[in-house]
Amino acid sequence: MDSYDVIIVGSGAGGGMASKILSESGLSVAVVEAGSDFDPALEEYRTQLRWPWESPRRGANTVRAFGDFDAAYGGWDIEGEPYTRKDGTQFDWFRSRMVGGRTNHWGRISLRFGPDDFKRKSIDGLGDDWPIGYEDVAPYYDRVDKIVGVFGTKEGIRNEPDGYFLPPPKPRLHELAFMKGGKKINLPVIPSRISVLTRPVNNERGACFFCAQCNRACQVYGDFSAGTVLVKPAIKKGNVDLYTYAMVRKVTTDEKGEATGISYVSKVDMQEYKLKARVVVLGASACESARIMMNSSSPRHPNGISNSSGTLGRYLHDSTGASRSALMPEFLGRDKYNEDGVGSMHVYTPWWLDNKKLDFPRGYHLEFGGGMRMPNYGFGFGMDSMRKYIKDEFGNAGPNGGYGAGLKKDIRSVYGATVGIAGRGESVPQYDNYCEIDPNTVDKFGIPVLRFHYKWTDHEVKQARHMQDTFEEIFHAMGAQVMGNKPGAEIQYGLAAPGRIIHEVGTARMGDDPKTSVLNKYAQAHECNNLFVVDAASFVSQADKNPTWTIMALSIRTSEYIVDQLKKKNIG
Repeated sequence: MDSYDVIIVGSGAGGGMASKILSESGLSVAVVEAGSDFDPALEEYRTQLRWPWESPRRGANTVRAFGDFDAAYGGWDIEGEPYTRKDGTQFDWFRSRMVGGRTNHWGRISLRFGPDDFKRKSIDGLGDDWPIGYEDVAPYYDRVDKIVGVFGTKEGIRNEPDGYFLPPPKPRLHELAFMKGGKKINLPVIPSRISVLTRPVNNERGACFFCAQCNRACQVYGDFSAGTVLVKPAIKKGNVDLYTYAMVRKVTTDEKGEATGISYVSKVDMQEYKLKARVVVLGASACESARIMMNSSSPRHPNGISNSSGTLGRYLHDSTGASRSALMPEFLGRDKYNEDGVGSMHVYTPWWLDNKKLDFPRGYHLEFGGGMRMPNYGFGFGMDSMRKYIKDEFGNAGPNGGYGAGLKKDIRSVYGATVGIAGRGESVPQYDNYCEIDPNTVDKFGIPVLRFHYKWTDHEVKQARHMQDTFEEIFHAMGAQVMGNKPGAEIQYGLAAPGRIIHEVGTARMGDDPKTSVLNKYAQAHECNNLFVVDAASFVSQADKNPTWTIMALSIRTSEYIVDQLKKKNIG
């Protein structure tokens, strides 16, 4: 079959949700994935509950970005699939070539955007407001909660909206310490909101058994991955065909500029094929969808499909990120026991301050780490630099040697005593942060690649400085010894390079005015009525929350709009 009602490019959060909603409406659907099939319940894919020594590299990240056992077939660099940078840009682009995409290994932090997050320009005058508000998206957030499952607690925080929550797991020892320290400095530390099942919700998924290896993808489907929770069930119910190893070149169009389908290169035989459809839905990730649209030039779309505004690829932005580590002296030499929990944090801190009283415009949330998870490759490295924080019973630093029995003793003492905090914040979208087609470079499939231009502004640098001050304040309040020197202005206070937090959004943003946006408020292309985008490319701004929950909520909204428009014969 080479003709469908709908073709969906990408099988991650947005594409996966679209496959569920559209197929259940009775439409015939093709899901086109650039990578391989993947099902963590099958032995051929399983990495969960494997010992580090089962890997020839002891789990090191020489093959996969986060280690051999991480459920991500890809990374920031993929052989034969380059991207380029200009003007000193340091942007890094993470791609997962597999069914479910990056939802197989993400942290599963599942936060709703709040009312303020859709209207930031009205608050601080920067960027642009979304053409929709929280009230437009709230019903779809509710449905995501019920379809996927998320634990948490109702807190009544206005811009951190509550949802339909499963019971949260109890805090672990290091998290209790963060809660204690937070209370001393009036910092809220509340149960996290994570898409992991703490109790069964249906007969097809098991509940979490607390191995803390969600990044390896769950063999009982206890955590959320788009492949296991959305795409595979949709395939089983019928109406969905899955195409793997299919690298999409472009959206094909007719003489009127309407989409007719897609053209893709098979990674199996390196031949080019075409699929036809009444509607094309892009969910390949913010940058990949923009790349496909820019490569889809035609007489009707000379600068790329739906790009007469010139904003396709513009306003690219990622979450800000900075982090710091510390040692809890009272945890040194602690008893060893299984405290794994879920594969993410059990508590976190939502943004708690008023930016009007600060010197930067947007907020951030805090993520807390620590505990006694299974050591992996690299654990114990850097002990020489850590010894100055370790005291013996007489108060002397560095009691043991740098190798042999002394090193083992130090490592055993430190295991479970280190803690960390990461800040994840909102950046202000900038027209001059963008991706474009590199006119001189193609990938191994002959498809022109992306070239990135991205610079942090003073807003993000000042936010990172505030993060570092906050980290130290919390550590001191909880009795921890901060390790290492505080990052200074010369390295932007430890601000991670753009792309490193893997929350890129905004390359085909929605808006009411076709002169300044690519999509309308339903994520429908302004200049191609039967083309839609269901990943984070449509975002006007990021918020200080992870984007996945909003991607899925908007995907439901867009998918049901597609069904409605097909019934009314306005498209297709």
